[in-house]
Amino acid sequence: MTLRDLINKLLGRQQASAARARERLQLVLAHDRTDLSPDLLDQMREEILSVVAKYVEIDVEEGAVSLETEDRMTALVANLPIKRTLSGDIKLKEQSTESSASK
Repeated sequence: MTLRDLINKLLGRQQASAARARERLQLVLAHDRTDLSPDLLDQMREEILSVVAKYVEIDVEEGAVSLETEDRMTALVANLPIKRTLSGDIKLKEQSTESSASK
């Protein structure tokens, strides 16, 4: 997703049908080039979300994991809006682990 796409999404602007078709075609090509099935991509998305959720509270509904292709290179892109960090919870887990290890 480009900066322009993000701004348009925030402002509620609709994409032209040609732009949507082009985006869909790029996604299909990216899937073909990487040999990732939609099921595998969904599984990767769920695992990525669960790992990130250990450290920060994310907005799962607004988040997206997608394949993007640019200059014949395909990238897995995770756009995950962060609501807040869970640093206090992480420190508690670290202290609990340290105290268990010292026993």
